Amino acid sequence: MRTSELVQRLQAARRDLRLPAELAKLDRFDLIVLDDFSYARRDQAETSVLFELIAERYERKSIAITANAPFSAWDEVFPDKAMTVAAVDRLVHHSTILEMNVDSYRRRAALPARRQRSATPTQ
Repeated sequence: MRTSELVQRLQAARRDLRLPAELAKLDRFDLIVLDDFSYARRDQAETSVLFELIAERYERKSIAITANAPFSAWDEVFPDKAMTVAAVDRLVHHSTILEMNVDSYRRRAALPARRQRSATPTQ
């Protein structure tokens, strides 16, 4: 499930007063991967349920996050600075951070195909 879909699911659970039960269902997974986490700015309701997920899993279960922005830029993702600090604090405590300063895999895979298309004469 995409991160955005998970956020929507958690928001619906909060609206229906089922958030604790929905978070408990996620406990069956030892690892949850939140891909492209910093891709879009999120509103207060979205970041609130993401924080609940992070806080619920803190020191109990694992979360892996992929993000194109360093932690210092996450105030662009979370509208609430205090929540940003608290989320990052929980995420980095007992964590392993892999910083990849390379082109994305998708971009690298697309370059040869793009070069081949531009080298082929059009008819």
